Amino acid sequence: MSTPIAVLGAGSWGTALAVLLAGNGHPTLLWARDTAQVAAMARERCNRRYLPEVVFPDALEPVTDSQAAMARAEDILLVPPARGFRALLSELAPHIRPRQRLAWATKGLEPASGMLLHEVAAEVLGARVPVAVVSGPTFAREVAVGLPAAVTVAASTPALATHFAARLHGPSFRAYTSDDMVGVEVGGAVKNVLAIAAGIADGLGFGANTRAALVTRGLAEMMRLGVALGGKRDTFMGLAGLGDLVLTCTDDQSRNRRLGLALARGESVEQACASLQQVVEGVDAAPVVARQAQRLGVEMPIVEQVCRVLTSACPPREAVNALLAREPKAERE
Repeated sequence: MSTPIAVLGAGSWGTALAVLLAGNGHPTLLWARDTAQVAAMARERCNRRYLPEVVFPDALEPVTDSQAAMARAEDILLVPPARGFRALLSELAPHIRPRQRLAWATKGLEPASGMLLHEVAAEVLGARVPVAVVSGPTFAREVAVGLPAAVTVAASTPALATHFAARLHGPSFRAYTSDDMVGVEVGGAVKNVLAIAAGIADGLGFGANTRAALVTRGLAEMMRLGVALGGKRDTFMGLAGLGDLVLTCTDDQSRNRRLGLALARGESVEQACASLQQVVEGVDAAPVVARQAQRLGVEMPIVEQVCRVLTSACPPREAVNALLAREPKAERE
């Protein structure tokens, strides 16, 4: 039997990954800060709040002590919201042992600094801990029930990417490797903002043609920013770019898309987020992405209009009309 892996963060995605890893035969420790939630998961053998229909495999053990979990595990997989990434990593940093391996499946940028998460990790940990990021077109429930899916694992070294890909790889789950952490992280952050735009457009009844145009032009925006930040253009045509973008823009399992639908119905951001009852990463990511684009001189008109809607600077229909009123230009621009 392989050595344990600690999954730190028991939201829907963290729980789904823990179920996947345990189902692959790896002893898996699933940590949550809420002791009552952990006790309920241990007793009921499911995460009733996020994935109530998914029964935990025998190899999955809910735990309350993150340090004890790290002491038992060789691999650590972090799955907090982006806004909590630095705090969790800083809390864990003194307890990371030499030769332990660290990855995260969080998508987003640090709201306060605008940093990519691997930059945050470098600032907190220095160069002493090899790190990897897991991203791709994945809804938690589908992964947890064993429907086929695929992700990209990007890492600071090829061996680390291969290691985590092998851990995740299973009968219905395929993991590819990459050396482009920048591109993979930019794709995971920007697609959430674009999914809000797609939800708004669909909620206003603009139809399939508009959605296809938004996805395509959104991909161009994502690619421009990613390349300006040092990512590789080809990455954005893969799972962590185009794949994740299509998923979140077209299916109502996406919280970001559902937020856009709610905004189109006239709900406020606060009302929509409250009804979703989970973190909607695109709300935090939109102003950060817009600031990065402005800093780098990258044109991102869809992201700009999403920011205007989120700050109530304009109603959703006016934002879409502003995009349609833009001057014609060559598609490659």
